[in-house]
Formats: sequence, structure tokens, C-alpha cells
Amino acid sequence: MALSRFQLLKPPHTSVPTVSLFPRVPSSCSSCPRSKQRPSTSRRLCIPSSNPPIQDSISGETSSSTIVDGLLDYLNESWTQFHATAEAKRQLIAAGFQLLNESSDWNLQPGGRYFFTRNMSCLIAFAYREMFQPVQGLPHWWEHEHAIILKEGISHISVHLYRSPQLQKDEIERLTREMLEAGIIRLNDNPFFNLNFIFLQLYWTFASICRYRVGNGIHVIAAHTDSPCLKLKPRTASSKSDYLMVNVQTYGAGLWHTWFDRDLSVAGRVILKAGDGSFTHTLVKVKRPILRVPTLAIHLDRSVNTDGFKPNLESHLVPLLAMKLKEESADGSIQPCSSKAAHHSLLLEVLAKELDCKINEIMGIELNVCDTQPSCLGGGKNEFIFSGRLDNLASSYCALRSLVDSCKSPSDLADETAIRMVALFDNEEVGSNSVQGAGAPTMFQAMRRIVSCLASDHIGEGAFERTIRSSFLVSADMAHGVHPNFLDKYEEHHRPELQKGLVIKHNANQRYATSSVTAFLFKEVAEIYKIPVQEFVVRNDMGCGSTIGPILASGVGIRTVDCGIPQLSMHSVREICGKEDVDIAYKHFMAFFRIYITAINSTAIYSSCKIVVRSSNGAYH
Repeated sequence: MALSRFQLLKPPHTSVPTVSLFPRVPSSCSSCPRSKQRPSTSRRLCIPSSNPPIQDSISGETSSSTIVDGLLDYLNESWTQFHATAEAKRQLIAAGFQLLNESSDWNLQPGGRYFFTRNMSCLIAFAYREMFQPVQGLPHWWEHEHAIILKEGISHISVHLYRSPQLQKDEIERLTREMLEAGIIRLNDNPFFNLNFIFLQLYWTFASICRYRVGNGIHVIAAHTDSPCLKLKPRTASSKSDYLMVNVQTYGAGLWHTWFDRDLSVAGRVILKAGDGSFTHTLVKVKRPILRVPTLAIHLDRSVNTDGFKPNLESHLVPLLAMKLKEESADGSIQPCSSKAAHHSLLLEVLAKELDCKINEIMGIELNVCDTQPSCLGGGKNEFIFSGRLDNLASSYCALRSLVDSCKSPSDLADETAIRMVALFDNEEVGSNSVQGAGAPTMFQAMRRIVSCLASDHIGEGAFERTIRSSFLVSADMAHGVHPNFLDKYEEHHRPELQKGLVIKHNANQRYATSSVTAFLFKEVAEIYKIPVQEFVVRNDMGCGSTIGPILASGVGIRTVDCGIPQLSMHSVREICGKEDVDIAYKHFMAFFRIYITAINSTAIYSSCKIVVRSSNGAYH
């Protein structure tokens, strides 16, 4: 009999006792579904009565709290991609994550939470279950396995959980024989079922608890740390009409006219020379405004309001630093600034003061021009977030926070079969083709190393490839919210609104990686937890942007959905998004981590697939 969509994906509200080989409250096995005839096409684990409905487990976390304040703090700390990564690193360490080195051996431990960074601007973090934690009930079984049936009237029993079942074969076999002789368990009616079968069933029950199972997927949320901005050129020193000016280059597709008449400063990475001759790099942020790009007065450009503001990005977008100065030499004489210097001495002086170092210790700089206005709440009811770099630090923070909060304690991962991961990349705004960008194999190399560590005793080929086939990736990048003054720029039936949830992005030309299957699964996650979700497609007569989604999806063939928080003023120096959407995105990402999503193909292509959406409390086929 075909099951309805509700029956397929909704967790039951009534509790059914669970038969367990582990210590639980005794109950009769007569009410257990395992002792009854089961459909051959689907099975599910029952939710113990002690567990609350899963709809409440996430909504309760955010009903009385919000992550918006945390996002504002993150935005105000993260002026550059380097600072965003450093702040993420700080929060992960505070949450108990361990820092790995890509150049060293990884000794990954059960229940571990780890991360590493690359170029100080890219970060990969992951967590997986405490393998040796006792669980409630038997692990889920597969079609080819035989059931272990408790004899009628036998209550739950206590079985010692072996840390290394592969080394305890004799002990498990002895225990199996004793339970058979005592009548605690019995052989089923299958004529091919014998002691060896029941021993193997027990053995692999223990083994599945105590080690990673090859083919278990990795659930990833990927975002990026960079935003369109102005970056200092290698030689920044410039002067005209007694103004000291700083040469900059545009990074990404910014709305550059919004950078005029803003209070600007610099932040980024600086290479320093230590007293012992060694070199180190450190981060710097000059919080006070030191730069300004002034617009031309309307009296000198009367047509600007009719013809539009069309600045030349090379000659008109050069920030002012100060009036031209004369410097004092060591002997006290006044000397003009050298035109051959790569950087104005005044700029280096400002940096040295912030870093508490000498000017001659600054060996190199990699700086962004940044707007100094803090991120804040706005609107008549404080319902909006006004900030720079919402694209895409808002997504990065929601992803990071959901990973941290979804595995605060070992019990949060006790029923997890997948590996949870967050990947934050640099250089998305310029194509991702860099060592620290999504175009590099950083994430997939990490996945391969994780699988190699956890499945070190696996005999056979394709462990990593099998893992990828069970994996799922959420590409999180900000989306276009509908602009009330430019409705004609949006497809009539796909106009995402602020405060109404994440936007799933579609594009027939594969500018987004969303497919019908991945969109369905992501929407069903939202449906289970009563989370709103929207959809977007660009007009046929307009071009479409892209994300890291297609890059990662095509890298190794990982299933991907593209989504994002709706916003206005994308790529402006000051952007806007809805406060509620941040909390909704966080809830959606938390739900994604807490619900297992797998799609088992019957062929190499999607001609036929079996979709399984299982909550952390049970399985629903």
C-alpha cells in the first residue's frame, strides 16, 4: 500500500516501546514492531517515549533566543576574509574543536570535533559521533540482514558494549550461545538462519556502534568569507595636488558608487620581521576612518542626476589619505616624501602603531579598504540588519553556529551516522579559482582523509566514492529579495520576500546546483520542522549569477542544493536583510544536520532512486 507524503516524512506523535539489547527500562516485547510481521519495502525505528517530538527540539532552542546579536558581533569583528576566518577559529576553539594541520598526520578520535584553516581565509570544520557511546535500541538494519527475535515474554537484557568488537569475536560468540541456551533469544523461521547468522548479526550490531561504517555520508554546509571590496595595490603611494592618495583595485562585482563619501579605513594581513630574523604574519584593523573617496560637487557635474553617476574606476575611485606632508630625517632636517616608496610613510606609521611594531619591521601588506560604520539593527521595529559584507558572512555565521550548536555534547551526535561539516571558502566573488577557493580540492581532500582515518580497517575499494554517493551539500549564499521599487526585475512568480525564510535557487543552465531531488529533500527538512522556505529563478531576459554550488557539485558529484537568505542592496557597501531570516536560516541548518538524508540509486544515474529522510529519533522511508 502506498504511503502518503505525511506518513513518509512525519515523525509519529505516539510513542512505541523499543526492543533493545542494551540496558533499558524492561517492557514486554509483544508490543515491539520487530516481533510482528513487517512490510518488506520499508522499516523504521520507533521513537522511545522518553524523547520529545522532534518538531520541538529545534523550535524550542530558538523560540526564546536569537543568534542575531551574535551575527552583529561577528560582522563587526570580520572586516576582511582573514578576520572572518580568525573569528570563526576563535569560536570553534571555545566550543572544544581541535585545530588540525594539513601538513601533519591526522589522528582522528571517535566523537572528535576538528577544523583546519588555509591561507588564514578558508576554514573546514567537522564533527562526528562518539563511537563508543551506548545507544538506545539496535542500530537500523538493512534489507539483507536477519532479525534477532526475543522470545515471547522475555524482557530487555543487558549486554556489555565492546570497544573493539573485531577483537572480541570469541567473547561475543560465547555470549550468543549463552543467550540461545537460556532461551533469551531464538532463531527465526528462516531455514537458512543458524547460529552463525545470529552471531554475525550481534557482531555487526556492535561493530556499527563502535566504528565508522563505510558509505555513511558527509553533510556539508558551504559558504564563503569574502565580499566585494577595494583592495590596496602592491604599490599604493600616489599623490596629486598635494593630496596623499592610496591606489586601490576593485575586487569582485561591487556597487562601486556606494563607496563614495563613506568613512573608510584599512584591515587585513601584514607580514612582520621579528628580532631574530624570522617572519610572521598577523592581522591588523584600523578602526578609525583614515580614507575617503569624495564625489564631485553637482555644480561641476550638472548632468549626474539625469545621465547617472558613471565614475571611472581607475581614476575616480582613489581614496584620499591626507594632505602632502614633509618628513623629518634622523638629523632633524625636513625631507619631502619619496615618490619611489611603495607606500606612504604615513600609512605605514598608522599600521605600525596598530601593530605595536616599527615601520621597518613591516615587510608586506595585504589590506582591504573597509567601511567603518558598525553593523546594526534598523527599521521601524528593528526588523532589519544594516551592514556591510552580509554577502556572505551572514550565511557563514549561520552555518558555523549551527555546526557548533548541533554538537555541543556527545549526546547530540549519539544517533548520528553521517559526518557533519562546514566549509568556508575565500575568493568566491572572483570565481573561486585559488588555493583557498572552492575551486581547489580542499574540502574533498579533507573528506578523503577523514574517511581514510575512520575506515582504516576497511577492506575493499571505493570507500571515499561510496561516502560521496551518500553525502549532501548545502551551498549557502545570499539571495535576491524582491525590491519594491523594481518589481519588473524579478520573475513574476518567484519573488522572495524578506522575513519569510531561506530561498532555494533554481537555474536550468546550471548556474545553481539545485536539482529536483535536492530541492525536494531540503524542503522536506523544512516541512518536518515547520520552517518556511521560498524559491527563486531569474527572468529569462536577464543574466544569472552563480555560487560555489556548481563548482563543488561537479568536483566529485556530490548532491547539492543552492540556497540563501534574501537581502537587498547586494554588493553595496551597506546591505540589508531581515532579522527573522537569520534565525530561520539557523533553524533550517540545524534541522539539516539533525536529519539524515540519503538517496540510494538503483543505477548510476537518477533513473530510479529511493529517498530516505530520517530524523535523529527515527527512520522514515
